[in-house]
Amino acid sequence: MTTIDETTDQTTEPQAAPAIDMDALMQFVGSFVGDLGATMGAGNVLLGERLGLYRGLAVGPTDARGLATRTGTDPRYVDEWLRGQAAGGYVQHDAASATYSMTPEQAFALTDPSGPIFLPGAFELALGALKAMPEIEHAFRTGSGYGWHQHDEDVFNGCERFFRPGYLMHLLTEWIPALDGVPAKLERGGRVADLGCGHGASTLLMAEAFPASTFVGSDYHQGSIEAARERAAVAAIGDRVRFDVAGAQALEEHDLDLVTTFDCLHDMGDPLGAAQHIRRALAPDGTWMIVEPAAGDTVAENLNPVGRVFYGFSTFLCVPSAVSQPGGYALGAQAGQAAIRQVVTDAGFTRFRKVAETPFNHVYEARP
Repeated sequence: MTTIDETTDQTTEPQAAPAIDMDALMQFVGSFVGDLGATMGAGNVLLGERLGLYRGLAVGPTDARGLATRTGTDPRYVDEWLRGQAAGGYVQHDAASATYSMTPEQAFALTDPSGPIFLPGAFELALGALKAMPEIEHAFRTGSGYGWHQHDEDVFNGCERFFRPGYLMHLLTEWIPALDGVPAKLERGGRVADLGCGHGASTLLMAEAFPASTFVGSDYHQGSIEAARERAAVAAIGDRVRFDVAGAQALEEHDLDLVTTFDCLHDMGDPLGAAQHIRRALAPDGTWMIVEPAAGDTVAENLNPVGRVFYGFSTFLCVPSAVSQPGGYALGAQAGQAAIRQVVTDAGFTRFRKVAETPFNHVYEARP
């Protein structure tokens, strides 16, 4: 039977279904199974962290009943959880003794929220972001935005717990030392603004390391700033640190020695306007340190596991946040060095270079 193609008014023959390569199909299904297990695994990782199951298991090998006793939980639930964790490679299973344990590396990454690597925070961020599925679906259909402040509380907590370990490991030992002349300024007593500071993890790390300097952290999300102020009070450095509820373009400081933006420039609806405002706020010899997700300049360069993570987060968090703001310009979490350079140079900065990188972040220095 022939059909009429209404767009060209030509008679066409029906297309035969493409042949299916069963080996390729099963390989794709295998990838799907891994993703499905990881999706459900995210919730199980958070259960393990929140119920103290990882910390309890890190004490030493035990079975489900022993771990349940250590953690005040139900052994039948713990038994099922342990089996899934062993299947996913998050804990070890000894069939001969029917016990479970953790390697030093597993315990290191799963039990210490203040350590340089802490994986459960990333799952908290991911699950929090997914709670906005109906709103993001609506955004896809309409082109509307969805503000950062509109997300579930787990997004704000998880974001800090996802990024803070990297800051803890690299900020003071690698990133700031890589900035031309900045460490000496901060040791003598510099003026610093940390824009988009969230709960203030980056601000407080710098303030504790450079007691002669003063810091102002800002974020447009009220709840995050309230949390940052509480943490500053606990750290007893409130006289040198101030936290303001304000967007990047509301920065009122001037003659700053250092402005920092940690993993937030790509979330802004008007990154060029923010960059121009930062340039005006800097002293003539000041520095802007830009920390952004690790990314190449082309899509092809980002087709890897890290790129997949950031594209996924960007779809639910970064692009909707940028679109929701005045300007409506969405860099996305995989903007790459060329896109960041363009924003910086268009804003009037004359010097730009990448000074450091990790598997998850690239660090840039911009000078007036």
